[in-house]
Amino acid sequence: MHEPKRVAYFSMEIGLDARIPTYSGGLGVLAGDTVRAAADLGLPFVAVTLLYRKGYFRQILDAGGNQAESPAEWAPEQRLEELRRRVRVTIEGRGVQLRAWKLEVAGVSGRTVPVYFLDADLPANADADRRLTDHLYGGDARLRLSQEVVLGMGGVRLLRALGHDRLDTFHLNEGHAALVTFELLAERLARAGRENLTAEDVAAVRALSVFTTHTPVAYGHDRFPVELVRKVIGRHPALRRLGLFRHDGQCNMTVLALNLSRYVNAVARRHGEVSRRMFPRRAVDSITNGVHALSWTAPPFRRLYDRWLPGWRGDAAELRLALRIPRADLAAAHRACKLALRAAVARLARARLDPAILTLGFARRATGYKRADLLFADPDRLRRIASRYGGLQAVFAGKAHPLDVEGKDMIRRVHAHLAALHPAVRAVYLPDYDLRLGRLLTSGVDVWLNTPEPPLEASGTSGMKAALNGVPSLSILDGWWLEGWIEGTTGWRIGADAPDAGPPSRARDAAALYDQLENAVARLYYRQPDRFLEVRANAIAINGAYFNTHRMLGEYVRKAYYGTNTMPSKANRSPGSRSASTRTSTAERVASGTGSV
Repeated sequence: MHEPKRVAYFSMEIGLDARIPTYSGGLGVLAGDTVRAAADLGLPFVAVTLLYRKGYFRQILDAGGNQAESPAEWAPEQRLEELRRRVRVTIEGRGVQLRAWKLEVAGVSGRTVPVYFLDADLPANADADRRLTDHLYGGDARLRLSQEVVLGMGGVRLLRALGHDRLDTFHLNEGHAALVTFELLAERLARAGRENLTAEDVAAVRALSVFTTHTPVAYGHDRFPVELVRKVIGRHPALRRLGLFRHDGQCNMTVLALNLSRYVNAVARRHGEVSRRMFPRRAVDSITNGVHALSWTAPPFRRLYDRWLPGWRGDAAELRLALRIPRADLAAAHRACKLALRAAVARLARARLDPAILTLGFARRATGYKRADLLFADPDRLRRIASRYGGLQAVFAGKAHPLDVEGKDMIRRVHAHLAALHPAVRAVYLPDYDLRLGRLLTSGVDVWLNTPEPPLEASGTSGMKAALNGVPSLSILDGWWLEGWIEGTTGWRIGADAPDAGPPSRARDAAALYDQLENAVARLYYRQPDRFLEVRANAIAINGAYFNTHRMLGEYVRKAYYGTNTMPSKANRSPGSRSASTRTSTAERVASGTGSV
């Protein structure tokens, strides 16, 4: 029997509560779900993030879809426990004092996981340094690098100060946390009384670290000019070995994490293939993301599962038995969720939804490659589909980063289409997308729409949340959907069934979207409602039972936390050895009984 591995999990953002706005989207929500799963499973786990006194931002939308931002200010003392311990980091030659706030996340196991939020807003610090932890993803490269010093180097120092001395694994959730390795190197040299790094030092730190990459495009990886790194970090032994993280003339945090981690994974099988092409000399495995089942299951479905699937809260794999649930009960639970969304739409947008009409949901970060406006590529055809079957509704939500001009333009375009299509197609854009709104949307619509330009979707998790509530996906085959899709059983694909069938084509994808909406989705919803209910049940039993953080974290335990110090060879690497176009999907293996759940 293995002794439990003690894991320290570092993430620039962790989303646990809408009233604690220390997250922007998928990365932070995944981190929060991971922490909850660790508590459920009783793992010896601790997490570190930053406090962000002004949060990400509150989104304000006018009638034309123009986005404005305001600070998401909150009072940490009302939600978190302030700790007395202080630690210091050096930034641009100045000592910066840090404190921590703690939140104990309780799991169904009765165990808890502490989450520490680092805060630089202390009177001992210079005014500019007090603002270091004000905003998530705000400011310039200097601020971002300074925040990464606080997270990585300050985070390790905090854990040591709090008595977390016997940690076996440091899990770096994205490259933002790569400077954890700098602090581990410094600790090793301090113990040895040396200043020069050796190959043994690098190997020792590599043996302690695992790294998860979430970004399938080069511009999404944190890169900083060498001189800026020298200025911000100052004297550090690792800066004499720029080969550890120098890439294309800059300091690349992903490369640093790749070089100093014993295990590296992408967040879906397809993303693993993309990542190995981006970093061809690196061994990158894949562990497909999941979502925390209890957190993302709406109250009507929680009650339903408690009645028919006892034990599902502690083991989400129990959801595979959802096919036993009477379909009338399933339909009633969904109707309750749809009415809850209807009430929210009336409150937030002063609009009315008809619970009898087919309703599509689209909610995620507003940026160009997500293509939120693909549904409106041919407005006349969309009107004809709505008229043919008895109506169509859609609910949109999502924030654009304040500096993402393309994302803000996307929101305006969607608003323009919504106005032009009314009343033939009823659609609304809900402001200030957050955890609370996400739960309402992923449970209250009939079909979850996802239209990214492939292969830019690393994983995606919103469709997984929808599946837990019996909402099937209509999606481009990218990210997790390549593994979760069984045509007409768990949902429907948009476009080619092979990810490398050709270059992305907006026109082709739009035509495929309309074909599926008209000939499969709307037809089934309006003319074969019993069959549509079967798709709902399958979404729960096949996708909900597998794409959850209980399964995901179990894979991390087996492959990363208890794994050896070397990655699988390129010739024998699993599960990325075959192309996604020829590999049987996870959903098909689970449905046929050949895959574990």
